[in-house]
Amino acid sequence: MTTYGLLLFEGAEELDFVGPWEVFTVSAMLRASQEPATQDRVVAVAESLDPVRAAKGLRILPDATTADHPPLDVLLVPGGQGTRREVENRSLLDWIAKTSAAAEWTTGVCTGSLLLHEAGPAKGRRVATHWSFEDTLEARGDITVVRDARYVVDGTLVTSQGVSAGIDMALWLIGRLHGRDHARTVRRYIQYEPAPPYLADEPVV
Repeated sequence: MTTYGLLLFEGAEELDFVGPWEVFTVSAMLRASQEPATQDRVVAVAESLDPVRAAKGLRILPDATTADHPPLDVLLVPGGQGTRREVENRSLLDWIAKTSAAAEWTTGVCTGSLLLHEAGPAKGRRVATHWSFEDTLEARGDITVVRDARYVVDGTLVTSQGVSAGIDMALWLIGRLHGRDHARTVRRYIQYEPAPPYLADEPVV
């Protein structure tokens, strides 16, 4: 059984956690359909059970609190404007450090790498983050920002660039955990088959 814990906080970027949530929950559903005894879990964790308002206004109800949650095999820390506030939240940073140390994998999307750096797991490591935050993060020191990769694997730390890149990172992770064929099946299920970049500037004839 794999238990995924996705951290939530006010101002977290929606797709940073919803994209991986979709990947992880579809993975769990497909694995359970093939092996009913397999019961992977995906839980949303916040400092309280109160609704959390994300960056664009989406409100989420956490499943568990940082004080009371199941043991996590995978920790995911999203980004968003809320990270600029939470980087000063010592109790949350301590929780990230403690939970990361006990987890098999620690992951971050976008500016979640800021919290992972301040909490400790990303110090001295290679990471990815949102393109607009790369210089700011690198200026904090004791971190190497990789600027040309959708996601970066450094040991058991996996970080991705912004927003949609978290889906790529999550697919890589379930491929590592449960096999590449399984990851391809999940990708097909969610129809994540990106076409070329936005082409609407081409004239319509």
